[in-house]
Amino acid sequence: MSDFDIVVRNGRVATASDEFDADVGIRDGLIAMLGRGLPKGKVDLDARGKLVLPGGVDSHCHIEQKSSTGLMTADDFHSATVSAAFGGTTTVIPFAAQHRGDSLRKVVQDYHACAGPKAVIDYAFHLIVSDPSAEVLDKELPALIAEGYTSFKIYMTYDKLKLEDGQILDVLSTAREHGALVMVHAENNDVIKWLAKRLVDGGLTRPFHHSLAHARIAESEATGRAIALATLLDVPILIVHVSSTDAAATIREARGKGLRIYGETCPQYLFLTAADLDRDGVQGAKYCCSPPPRDAASQESMWLGLTNGTFQVFSSDHAPYRFDSSGKLPKGEATTFKEIANGVPGIELRQALLFSEGVRKGRLSLTEFVALTSTNHAKMYGLHPRKGTIAVGSDADIAIWDPEREVTIAAANLHDNVGYTPYEGRRLVGWPETVVNRGRIVVSEGQLRVQAGSGEFLPCATPASAAPLGRSTPEIERMQKDLAAKGATST
Repeated sequence: MSDFDIVVRNGRVATASDEFDADVGIRDGLIAMLGRGLPKGKVDLDARGKLVLPGGVDSHCHIEQKSSTGLMTADDFHSATVSAAFGGTTTVIPFAAQHRGDSLRKVVQDYHACAGPKAVIDYAFHLIVSDPSAEVLDKELPALIAEGYTSFKIYMTYDKLKLEDGQILDVLSTAREHGALVMVHAENNDVIKWLAKRLVDGGLTRPFHHSLAHARIAESEATGRAIALATLLDVPILIVHVSSTDAAATIREARGKGLRIYGETCPQYLFLTAADLDRDGVQGAKYCCSPPPRDAASQESMWLGLTNGTFQVFSSDHAPYRFDSSGKLPKGEATTFKEIANGVPGIELRQALLFSEGVRKGRLSLTEFVALTSTNHAKMYGLHPRKGTIAVGSDADIAIWDPEREVTIAAANLHDNVGYTPYEGRRLVGWPETVVNRGRIVVSEGQLRVQAGSGEFLPCATPASAAPLGRSTPEIERMQKDLAAKGATST
């Protein structure tokens, strides 16, 4: 009887720090041994000429989530996780989204009820906090953080989601006290509303005008303001889906000062531009997301940010809405940019796009690719070293990539439930062919090999990325001193 359930043999293993030739022995869902010439497994996977990479971790995706306007995404937890798996991803971290008036506890229960019977790969949850009431801040959030929901997202835009600056400070204070990481959608809501009103009043309502309403300065101003609020409380934050040169520069500057500010960008900001929104009729709606794609210079800034320390993670921000009246086009051809559902699909293509255009074209090293698509996500959200690496004792989450395989993207060949892709017709080189999650072969020979509901929920540990530096602004120090003198509870 073999000592290994699976041996991945003859491949080139890559982690975020190293590349080496080795066999990978898998036992009881874990990586049990790395070495050359391992004994035959019950199943042998020959990876000769292939890359053996950690399964991807996609830490920003919207699955079976109702928008603030009541619109449900096209993908449920089955179609989204199947699509992710075919793209080489073995862990997703979508959002349990609170809408105003909701109990966070009830929201989490509802999302578990959706995910548990359907997911085919492993998953954790972020929280979306849109109603930071005293009950949420004092009771629900601390309890949920202790149970493994250690990250949550807040919005600075969208009327039904946005928080005022004082509310943001309340949420940041709770995160600091309980060791959670806050993700920030940074766009100035008033700037967007002001521009949008004038565009609509002037009859400028095509999808392209979405990119004008969501001006770069709305993103850069909100990014700077979010960093200032976080600095006041000395609490780390992650600025998500960064699209513009100025916003990236603001993050880079803050990091250069030693502030624990993190950044994320996404495929749409490397491979799409505002010109895509300027297509005939309402075709540009397929490319509408917030922030919107910018221009070629911004794309270059995003690529630079992936290598100079501005961005730690590369996520899909998969926000899938069908291109019909149930999704992107509630009023058909008459839909204005203000009515288009914001978001683009990308959960299956995230890694292949970055590999082909990054690794294959020399923009990224293979180890950088692994860090940006897997390892850093696991570290940032308290899942490392269980996830995000190939090491003895880690979960056996592995994607075997053919670095020479040529693929022409077509929506008909993808596994989501969206019906289109903004990357239609793009030619890629490099593709994951066999995907293993916790020692289970999930995808091989173009077929799904596992059942719905076989994925597992992952409680997240308190991430090291959430730890403050331990320094306060003079204003906070004086407030704490005065409150302590009066016997009150300090911030």
